[in-house]
Amino acid sequence: MPQVHHVTHPLVQHKLTLMRMKDSSSNSFRTLLNELAALMAYEVTRDMPVVDVEIETPMETMHSPMIDGKKLTFASILRAGNGMIDGLLSVVPNARVGHVGLYRDPATLQAVEYYFKMPADMEERDVIVVDPMLATGNSAAAAVTKIKSTKPRSIKFLCLLAAPEGIRTLHEAHPDVPIYTAAIDRGLNDHGYIVPGLGDAGDRILGRDRSP
Repeated sequence: MPQVHHVTHPLVQHKLTLMRMKDSSSNSFRTLLNELAALMAYEVTRDMPVVDVEIETPMETMHSPMIDGKKLTFASILRAGNGMIDGLLSVVPNARVGHVGLYRDPATLQAVEYYFKMPADMEERDVIVVDPMLATGNSAAAAVTKIKSTKPRSIKFLCLLAAPEGIRTLHEAHPDVPIYTAAIDRGLNDHGYIVPGLGDAGDRILGRDRSP
């Protein structure tokens, strides 16, 4: 799977293990999610273009590389994607943020859109779509389809956990979109949840029932 980037850094894997534990508090879960998002931001932005700018050091003038964070957009798939935004912005504070509101129909497991808001001038922007879980892949594929209608320069997908089914669905719909994930789990249960997984990320962020 050349388009899947498995982030295996020991710190990422350690924090993900702590998040998986069913007795982790909501506060710990949220903190770990932000820390993981920040760590993974380094991987997903590794190939961002840079330009040389002229600066003054205390010693002399020089040219040094900088990225234009204003050209980067983090697109959060509501609601759980918002749990990763603060961690990502701690690394790229000048990035813009967009939102895609989707919910999964419990009967069909298909994504239903209810909200969409992106920054202006998307043709000049690189987009990183953010959602902690890539389960069935239906919401991810629908979100990418909608974002592509704004004609951004590039799109990547960032998640903590991915199921093989979700990877397949997203790649079949959008083979040009690379996936960055901290783990590829065994698969989905009958309710479309990732197993072994970590439960419902949105519920755990909000301190609700964590047993899907």
